[in-house]
Amino acid sequence: MKIEVTQDIPTCQALRRVVFIDEQGVSEADEVDGLDGRAIHLLAWDGECPVGTARLLVKGAVGKIGRVCVLPEARGLGLGAALIRSALEELGRIPGVSEAYLGSQSHATGFYEKLGFQVEGEEFLDAGIPHRHMRLAL
Repeated sequence: MKIEVTQDIPTCQALRRVVFIDEQGVSEADEVDGLDGRAIHLLAWDGECPVGTARLLVKGAVGKIGRVCVLPEARGLGLGAALIRSALEELGRIPGVSEAYLGSQSHATGFYEKLGFQVEGEEFLDAGIPHRHMRLAL
């Protein structure tokens, strides 16, 4: 498996559609937020097949990791953790970025805690799914 920065936004959007819209029932209005054009996109490959993606948005000293997804058939192989590590490495290359931030689905906070993130604040709903804010100093 390999993970790379990509300009292939349509492939990233197609992966997100499968996971967020088709599998999790997120509305298209919630998934398509108009921010893809200003984001850094990561794409994970299994051979010639794209199987996961993540999106990075930078505002000041904070890099927001979002739209992290892995296709069902590629789960359980450590790809999600590899995507987050790659996202953190990419954010670390950006001058002035000192913190990573994300909104984790509540059931996944343990996954992010193992990668060093800490939960902050109360649970909230995003696209009807319970989430928690999480941060990590870079």
